[in-house]
Amino acid sequence: MSIEHFDVLIIGAGLSGIAAAYHLQARCPGKRYAILEARGAIGGTWDLFRYPGIRSDSDMFTLGYSFRPWKEAKAIADGPTIREYVRDTAREYGIDRHIRFDHRVRSVAWSSEHARWTVEVDVGAGDERVRCSCSFLYVCSGYYSYEGGYTPSFPGREDFQGQVIHPQAWPQDLDYRGKRVVIIGSGATAVTLVPALAADAAHVTMLQRSPSYIASLPAEDPIANAIRERLPERIAHRVARWKNVGLSLLMYQLCQRAPGLARRMLRSGVARHLPPEFDIDTHFNPRYDPWDQRLCLVPDADLFRAVKEGRASVVTDRIRTFTKDGILLESGNELQADIIVTATGLQLLLCGGIRISVDGDAVDAGRTFIYKGLMLGGVPNFALCLGYTNASWTLRAELASTYVCRLLSHMDRHGYRQCVPRPDESLLEARPLLGLTSGYVQRSVDHLPKQGSKAPWYFRQNYVLDLLAMKLGPVDDGAMVFSKGGRPLRRDVAATERPRRADPHQGAEANAAPASGRSP
Repeated sequence: MSIEHFDVLIIGAGLSGIAAAYHLQARCPGKRYAILEARGAIGGTWDLFRYPGIRSDSDMFTLGYSFRPWKEAKAIADGPTIREYVRDTAREYGIDRHIRFDHRVRSVAWSSEHARWTVEVDVGAGDERVRCSCSFLYVCSGYYSYEGGYTPSFPGREDFQGQVIHPQAWPQDLDYRGKRVVIIGSGATAVTLVPALAADAAHVTMLQRSPSYIASLPAEDPIANAIRERLPERIAHRVARWKNVGLSLLMYQLCQRAPGLARRMLRSGVARHLPPEFDIDTHFNPRYDPWDQRLCLVPDADLFRAVKEGRASVVTDRIRTFTKDGILLESGNELQADIIVTATGLQLLLCGGIRISVDGDAVDAGRTFIYKGLMLGGVPNFALCLGYTNASWTLRAELASTYVCRLLSHMDRHGYRQCVPRPDESLLEARPLLGLTSGYVQRSVDHLPKQGSKAPWYFRQNYVLDLLAMKLGPVDDGAMVFSKGGRPLRRDVAATERPRRADPHQGAEANAAPASGRSP
């Protein structure tokens, strides 16, 4: 029985998958492709998360696509608006016709003899399994599990008589009006939820083990809006995009090179929005340096305004146990609660948990080196889309898709059927893929690919350098091995050692969630 074959299969119909399809259509118009989406809708992260106040914490000039200008007044957009933007983009470019919904990929197996991937897919509720094949596989499913978030084991949880909710599984019928809400965590999700819930709840308390760095920016970008009034739409979008790329790079480099100055600037920014008597150093001045963990953004100081007005409060303490009425803290104080929200992070899961094998051998991603931040050493004709942790996800997603198209075109010109990045591990020092100390990263470091000590085996966090490498750098760079197929390529998927964990710092929260605007 024959199975359907594609030149390229894209896994995931979120921000990354739609970008991948656009660039494939534009740069490799002869390729036959499909998008396999496990859920029943376009949007990825922005379709999954439905908690109150969900929004981007990156500006939409960089989180949005380079090829489809952002037209709304607000640069910091809410989740439903972003979801519609992604869906409208798919419809406008005919990408939606290539999407196969409710298709969950379970395993992929590469055959060097046939130079193709065989893909096992569960359809619908999983009562039907189908096979298809492709010459190149591009995974755009992000890096966390859609099945559920991370919640620590809290003592006494069964004693609490109210509701305990994780934001990833937010009940749409939850009525929090007039109720006391405690949010555990201080990452991007927590600082988004606090002002949103404080509008109707009796009171909202953000309970954190230790603070995060938080910066306030205007929801509307006055400079970008002024540019849009004076220049044609696409030129204005490009100028605003580069303005914000430059500002984010400048801030990141400042944090890396002058952390003391960056700390003082961030602290001063918080102080401008809170009463003079507020204990900023306890609640908003972390012990670690800026960008050791992700920097949180709040639009128009909404979090600080809720605290200043008394609708919300911040408590920095540790949990001793849940009680029937709330949470007992190590200090002996007890927080009364009707609802407890565990904004305690996500579960990282590379490639959606898909089982990968090459010529019958299972691939352990945690024992591979990452090539150019998007391919696995020793795995042929395979790419995965990973965005930045210090800037908008889409910036890198589009660069990765551009490079994949260059790679495919190079193979077509030379008659190659296989390409595999081959690391010389004797020359590489293994380092963690993500150089953050956040709990969600440290819990998963052994399951993520390593990065090396030199190009092309490290994962840059710099859009300008990536732009030069992905668009102008050589495709045949000596590390990528090409073949016309028919025999297995030597693979180096087993590393001699795993990367060392980053030095632990005091966490910003009880395992903070990744910033929502930077997810796939």
